[in-house]
Amino acid sequence: MSPARIFRAPGRVNLIGEHTDYNLGFVLPIALNLATEVETNPGPDGLLLITSEHRQETRTFELATLVAARPQQHWSDYPVGVAKELLSLGFDLAPMHLTIRSTVPEGAGLSSSAALEVATALALLQGRELAPLDVARLCQRAESQYVGLPCGIMDQFVSVFGRLNAALLIDCQTLHAEPVELPSGAVIVAVNSMVKHQLGDSAYRTRVAECAQAAQALGVKTLREATLDAIGKTTMADKPRHRAWHIVTENDRVLRFVAAARAGDLHEMGELFIESHASMKADYEISCPEIDFLVETASGISGCYGARMTGGGFGGCTINLVDTASVPEFQVRVVAAYRQEFGITPDFYLCKPGDGACETAIPK
Repeated sequence: MSPARIFRAPGRVNLIGEHTDYNLGFVLPIALNLATEVETNPGPDGLLLITSEHRQETRTFELATLVAARPQQHWSDYPVGVAKELLSLGFDLAPMHLTIRSTVPEGAGLSSSAALEVATALALLQGRELAPLDVARLCQRAESQYVGLPCGIMDQFVSVFGRLNAALLIDCQTLHAEPVELPSGAVIVAVNSMVKHQLGDSAYRTRVAECAQAAQALGVKTLREATLDAIGKTTMADKPRHRAWHIVTENDRVLRFVAAARAGDLHEMGELFIESHASMKADYEISCPEIDFLVETASGISGCYGARMTGGGFGGCTINLVDTASVPEFQVRVVAAYRQEFGITPDFYLCKPGDGACETAIPK
């Protein structure tokens, strides 16, 4: 191994297209300037050391037995899952010490897990060739098969392929992506509710299963192929029906949002945010009181075109389309209202589209 190297992968915010990726639909994420860095140094013979600076904790793994590792319900499952996937592809891993540092907040719905997976993959590869799409797929497998969360490919894809100053319209069936520039005059502001209810992961798995039930009832492979007319004519349980309704209407909202962005129609973009949140609250049932309050508060503030929840659900962040000049007043009013209602001070992130994963400067 060469001396120390640093590999960086961004978190993401999904503008619209929630829970459509594992149904092979459309999504519109942006890569963020918030990112995870993994620094690599030569390690002791036969060992992989993984250190989290944030947790001030180091885990040690034997390379010879890593292929047989089992998940430990621990933060290290994410990099270990990536290492196992690389071993399964025939890559040899050198003794190495990985040091992880990140500015992507955990539990905020900004995909800290995918940022860690992608940065780890690049770090372990050490410049060896693996097609970018294969990196994204490998990292998705690490999360779905090793960590155990049956996610789609959106988070890992945009962490790899993020584009400066543009969102990515991703067709999760074909994995075709095209850049979508956002109109000037407004910015995307993420508001961190600072809560993440424990229901999140189990409910996510339940939604995946309910969508599969709906697809089976409709006689389609995935809900990407479903239509509102077919949902209305098919007999199925209420919950799968509502989940399918959200997915079909959300796919349509993604395409309408892209058209509005390209036309510079900020009002239509904001209305689609509001429609999306209403669907996630009523049909997909993945919101919570704190998130609903933030969305309702933001929607009543002058200069905010629209707001919605982003991420897996049950906490995390809202995203808000806000007139650039109105951002300071928007932040003041949201903080005041949220503190009064819940006694919590939210965090804010100005979401500017950034580039995907790469190797950065070697540390001094």
